[in-house]
Amino acid sequence: MGDRPLGLIDTGAIIAFLDDGDHWHQSCVEALERLPLPLATSVAVLAELFHLLKRPHFDAAWTFLHSGAVTVLPIDDEDMPDLEMLMERYKDRPMDFADATLVHLARRENLVTIFTIDHNDFETYRIEGKRRFRIVPDRS
Repeated sequence: MGDRPLGLIDTGAIIAFLDDGDHWHQSCVEALERLPLPLATSVAVLAELFHLLKRPHFDAAWTFLHSGAVTVLPIDDEDMPDLEMLMERYKDRPMDFADATLVHLARRENLVTIFTIDHNDFETYRIEGKRRFRIVPDRS
């Protein structure tokens, strides 16, 4: 694994990967085996993850986060205007803060691949208003 992230990872994909009872679990396990690592995420995604994750999966989540498969990229004060603009642009979805950080990181870090099960939103979102995301895994 190199240091530069080669894609992004969203909350739902992490939960599905960790929870073998999740409908998306097998697809996410197989997708993660094929994706070049590490994948980038934000602290907002991790806050969402630990809010939604069932307590028995916390240890597995920490093991996964310490594995090197995920790197957490910073979001700073200077990023806030872009996040606000994105949330305003997609207010009809509506876009949550965690998704806004991922779309922003895609532009800032020049990333197009996202590991997510949130197809409806990420098929709608555009990087810099025009580029589509490459979503992994495919809908199942």
